[in-house]
Amino acid sequence: MATPVLTVLEEDKHAWFAGRTRLILKFLDAEMGPSQPGEPRKILDIGSGAGNMAHHLAHYGQVVGIDYNPRPLAVAQQRGLQVLQGVGDRLPFPDNEFDLVALLDTVEHIPDELGVFQECTRVLKPGGRLIITVPAFMWLWSYNDEINDHERRYTASELQQKLALYGLCVRRMSYNNFFLFPAVAAVRFLRPYNPGLESPHLTDADDVYQVEMEAIPEPVNTILHGIYWLEAELIERIRLPFGVSIICVAEKP
Repeated sequence: MATPVLTVLEEDKHAWFAGRTRLILKFLDAEMGPSQPGEPRKILDIGSGAGNMAHHLAHYGQVVGIDYNPRPLAVAQQRGLQVLQGVGDRLPFPDNEFDLVALLDTVEHIPDELGVFQECTRVLKPGGRLIITVPAFMWLWSYNDEINDHERRYTASELQQKLALYGLCVRRMSYNNFFLFPAVAAVRFLRPYNPGLESPHLTDADDVYQVEMEAIPEPVNTILHGIYWLEAELIERIRLPFGVSIICVAEKP
């Protein structure tokens, strides 16, 4: 039975977050399976923010989060999560420490991406897994990338090549957000460049701790949940040829 998607936080109800979570859980179920009694695993969530994924990653072991921004870490601590402040290219952990490292929509924010991949390799145990999600295709660059303080977007082949520099072997990879790709591409070219979203990268307001997701009205949000469910079922069986994002699991030999 697949690991269920837990609806605990408000973000989990948003179709984009829920769709990404469902896909991540399918990949991790296939690669690791849920944590079993007497089988302690250690998981590192890099770029953990307010802890939006910790309650899902906890299916697979004990989670510790790290983020450079103190504002979301305060929220994560209020949620009872184990978090600390730090950066992905200089991790404050010993070698061979973690069974799983999660790099979920994170590495595209960090100027030294290769330093991040090197550090992930260092802290992973031999046979450990790295799960990554990143935005795809530089030609899809938009204002959303700017308010997220992105440095880059990726292609699947580029991501695989950069992981291979540090000996990380891709076990499964696919583009995702496949069905929405035409709409996203159209919006990229047709919408006003600045849709008026807030971002912690553009404001000093203490109550803005993460980039806003545009609200999705009903019944559109429910319809998108169904589309993302279908996509997750497809990706479990085949590798999709394009999409707005990329999901990948790599292994440290």
